Amino acid sequence: METKLTQLLNIKYPIIQAPMFLVSNTAMVIEAMKGGIAGCIPALNYRTLDELRVAIKELKAAKVEGGSFGFNLIVNKSNIKYKEQLRVLCEEGCDFIITSLGSPEETINKAHAVGIKVFCDVTDLRFAKKVESLGADAAIAVNNEAGGHRGNLSPEELTSQLSKALSIPVISAGGVGCKADIDKMLSYGAEGVSVGSPFIASVEAGVTQEYKQACVDYGAEDIIMTQRISGTPCTVINTPYVQKIGTKETWLESVLNKHKKLKKWVKMIRFSIGMNATTKAATQATYKTVWVAGPSIEHTKEILPIKEIVAKLTT
Repeated sequence: METKLTQLLNIKYPIIQAPMFLVSNTAMVIEAMKGGIAGCIPALNYRTLDELRVAIKELKAAKVEGGSFGFNLIVNKSNIKYKEQLRVLCEEGCDFIITSLGSPEETINKAHAVGIKVFCDVTDLRFAKKVESLGADAAIAVNNEAGGHRGNLSPEELTSQLSKALSIPVISAGGVGCKADIDKMLSYGAEGVSVGSPFIASVEAGVTQEYKQACVDYGAEDIIMTQRISGTPCTVINTPYVQKIGTKETWLESVLNKHKKLKKWVKMIRFSIGMNATTKAATQATYKTVWVAGPSIEHTKEILPIKEIVAKLTT
């Protein structure tokens, strides 16, 4: 399965274990590297810069031939930790950085200066061309089957469109739960895939057994969009609790969101409430089950070690 992505990261298989807020951790990435793929963790999974440094050092010490590791950075103004997180990543070193939700220009310039590759999340051709012009090493095509905040285009439409128009590699994100899905994405022109939801139900994932079991018990038809987490549509499992609270913004939020000066504050409050709810659901025993996942959990039939999930994706 040699592709431009395997060459870029010196990995055995063209797969990135996607960065997942609250879920991803060093144990998952270490096992991913042992399996011959790349692993990535959101920098925001670490509360302090010291914790981030410790994680980087742990991954560097555990790195094996055929594996690779990186971190995800939210690069817009909503992440007040962004610049310091970037500084730490550049000081300590990693194989790659994935940027999301903003201009990657500063990240590309600073990361390239110390030999770190930069891949950028994109949802359309316009932004993909922009990140290519800024020097991105690859574009991650976030399609409408991705978990969490997803794109609007189908895997085939987005991946085909980008692979034909760009000179940099395209990595397809969303809709991959088995090897046949990977083969399909490669046939659309992708040089690799970013896979998240199938790794939630792993032994090493840092979430509750209830969350993991939900990924086993529910399937693609149980994934719905909600605005009740960040104010932006996000995919979650349609649990009884989600059904109870609904998926649309409240009447008051709808009114206030039409007010230019208040809109930003309403979104910040909704984001804070939503993140608190998802954090508790992922890490504590609670009836308030707001679990983020994508439709690729359709292929998740049991909780397995990372190495077995990688094997299912590659054989």
